[in-house]
Amino acid sequence: MNPSILMCPPDYFGIEYEINPWMNVHVGSDQDTARRQWSALYEVLTQLGVEVDLIEPVPGLPDLVFTANAGLIYKQIFIPSKFRFGVRQGEQVHFERWAQARGFTILPLPDGMNFEGAGDALFCGDTLFAGYRFRSDVRSHQWIGERLEVPTLPLELVDPRFYHLDTCFCPLAPGVAMYYPGAFDEYGRSVLRDRIGQLLEVSAEEAASFSCNAVVVGRTVIMNQGAPKLSASLQDLGYQVIGLSFTEFIKSGGSAKCLTLRIDGEEAASWRLGEEAASLTTTALEASCAGSMISRR
Repeated sequence: MNPSILMCPPDYFGIEYEINPWMNVHVGSDQDTARRQWSALYEVLTQLGVEVDLIEPVPGLPDLVFTANAGLIYKQIFIPSKFRFGVRQGEQVHFERWAQARGFTILPLPDGMNFEGAGDALFCGDTLFAGYRFRSDVRSHQWIGERLEVPTLPLELVDPRFYHLDTCFCPLAPGVAMYYPGAFDEYGRSVLRDRIGQLLEVSAEEAASFSCNAVVVGRTVIMNQGAPKLSASLQDLGYQVIGLSFTEFIKSGGSAKCLTLRIDGEEAASWRLGEEAASLTTTALEASCAGSMISRR
């Protein structure tokens, strides 16, 4: 089965508000350049054999393009995001409709919790690593871990420039990841060092160019260009590195990973391996989520 990724064309992308340190409405972004950069990523993915599913862009929702924030996918379960900022909350209904049309079982979070999807929740092996403080709540991660019955490790983010986990941490394969240490407190750094056998450190300079916000497809890593040290380290591990330009999206606080949501499971997520995950029945899914609110197509 080919890898599968959700993207949204940047028809209405722009910087219309400021909700992270990268955004400046007075600087804005160039729409033509953004379109070329998005298209370059789309073309590389299709050349790698990825099946790209497109969600329709919507006027007034400029950040719908960042599909990583749609929610968390686990087997056939979709946990939709509950955005902290009102300017992004309008995206939620569109992502839920997409998931329903795809046949996912929808598992909504309780009221009063904030959670921003794969932006803050990434599997590496069997463990869900979950960033909190700026966008997602630690309570939401605990709730998700209990419902999915997976080990979940909350990691506090301490640098507002790296407001989502996927801006400073990128799992590559089970037990292998890259990260920027300065985005985490000492406890978070120790958790990552203890739980991930092979951990590549990214320098502050290269992390600031969103090098950790990368898309991994097999043994290929697609990331923002201009990170020679990290590229060399990845190549030493046997990865092919494809550097693209994401300048317009970085102005909004996103890069390659933010523009994608892996539908079939990230390369580092062990649950996507084997036939058992692919053939899980609805009954088994309901059993794993007993006592929670579930909606289904």
